[in-house]
Amino acid sequence: MALSRAGHIELPALKMRPPNPLSIRARPAAAVAVDRTPMLGSLRELESLIFRQVRRTAEERSFNSLLESHHYLGYSQPVGEQLKFMVYAGSRPVALFAWSSAARHLGPRDRYLGWQPEGRRRNIQFLAYNTRYLILPWVQVPHLASHLLSRMTRMLSVEWEKVYGHPVYFAETFVDTTRHRGTCYRAANWVMLGRTQGRGKDDLTHKPNRTLKDVLGLPLVSDFRERLLNA
Repeated sequence: MALSRAGHIELPALKMRPPNPLSIRARPAAAVAVDRTPMLGSLRELESLIFRQVRRTAEERSFNSLLESHHYLGYSQPVGEQLKFMVYAGSRPVALFAWSSAARHLGPRDRYLGWQPEGRRRNIQFLAYNTRYLILPWVQVPHLASHLLSRMTRMLSVEWEKVYGHPVYFAETFVDTTRHRGTCYRAANWVMLGRTQGRGKDDLTHKPNRTLKDVLGLPLVSDFRERLLNA
């Protein structure tokens, strides 16, 4: 395979691909009944905003079904370490965050951090990947998205350590700019690291086969490079 990817030999066309067990998981049930009355107004007018980590709790099923029903990518089972947060205004859910282990190889991020392969292997556990972020569609409050994102990332490392016994020092995400501009991330001080190559982790052709995405990152501590290079 390595010789084929490098262009030194040509292998026969792939006849079949082993099934991916994650792709055949049962989809979450239809969204649970929630109050969909439009939520309008300003941030100041919202009831107190509460973040709940719902991974391995009774609320996780509601999280999965709301994400499946209302996020354009639907729900997919995260891999590795993972956390799920529901944000409530009073008793009503307003937003969802899904986090998982970071991508193993990501050129723009690795160059930004100054990572060499050994450092990446040693310290990849200290990164978190924002796989999904959803403001529920009936919630229309200006500046809410960036406000929640800022609050979420301030508490993320502590919440990660509660569950997995270690902190995280850097967060990353992808933005499909054919659908979104990533405005709330930029307003919350996330940094543009570069663009994906559009090939995916299972690429065999070295040609783009999916939408190019912006790669954004956010340091969670001031000395993130020192920690990620020397941990």
